[in-house]
Amino acid sequence: MARRYVETLPGGRFRLIERNGGVPVLDRVVTELPDAWADLAAVAARRPSPILPGLPDDRPLVMGVINVTPDSFSDGGDRLRPEDAVAAGEAMLAAGADILDIGGESTRPGASRIPPAEEIARIVPVVAALGRLAPVSVDTRNAATMQAALAAGARIVNDVSGLVHDPAATSVVADAGCPVVLMHMRGTPATMHAHAGYDDVVLDVYDELAERVARAEAAGIARGRIIVDPGIGFAKTGAQNLDLLRRLGVFRGFGLPVLVGASRKRFIGHYGGAAEPKRRMPGSLAAALWAAINGASILRVHDVAETVQALLVWRAIAGR
Repeated sequence: MARRYVETLPGGRFRLIERNGGVPVLDRVVTELPDAWADLAAVAARRPSPILPGLPDDRPLVMGVINVTPDSFSDGGDRLRPEDAVAAGEAMLAAGADILDIGGESTRPGASRIPPAEEIARIVPVVAALGRLAPVSVDTRNAATMQAALAAGARIVNDVSGLVHDPAATSVVADAGCPVVLMHMRGTPATMHAHAGYDDVVLDVYDELAERVARAEAAGIARGRIIVDPGIGFAKTGAQNLDLLRRLGVFRGFGLPVLVGASRKRFIGHYGGAAEPKRRMPGSLAAALWAAINGASILRVHDVAETVQALLVWRAIAGR
């Protein structure tokens, strides 16, 4: 059966895409929509509902990354002590972060699993402290960790597996009634490098995310609680990451908030000439601004103050 997609483009334009199988049979840009495409375009143009009460819904939200891990690709070991992680979170909030995303297990390429009990021990003190100050998201694939973090004060679940890794995770999120980020990934962090074969990376990722969204809804998770993330850097090559960012407007077709996490990723270093992750801030800002201009609702970043400043200047130039 043919599938249709509407990609929202700057300047009030739309790309209409239709494919039957892997290859598009229609791909054209229009300024006026045919009647048969109007419903799809209306969903793509709709402003997503606020993620949580009290958070701004007129600009992209900035989600600050706090990894309480020894082995994350960019900042592993920097905030392994709870007091260091809490201090980092407080600094991010002072710099303008809207949400803090706290993770206790690395999902960098090639990373191995750790027991949920160890993950819980790392993050719960940090979640409890920072959850009193701002909305906290827990970055985990494990249902037990989700439960512990939500009990400690987390308000959002961010699962890189899209609620696929742990069979119990969907029920935890449904019972909690909290927002959830469904990210696209194939395989696991240890194996994902072998799963980057796509007919069309943008449309294939969209379809696979659509399956995760449908599965979540069928399990009782309200559609208005779902955030989608195309999974930059997860089972994608550098060129595929560029394609996902270049055509981010396709993902507005869900009518849901879109999260983009490109900060300090390997492709930034490749195209920006920066081998060391902590030297990738300028390239990360470029990716974040591109995502904001093309409809991202949440930017997951390491460099909060710099991202907030860049967004302020962009909005001032754009008159927003």
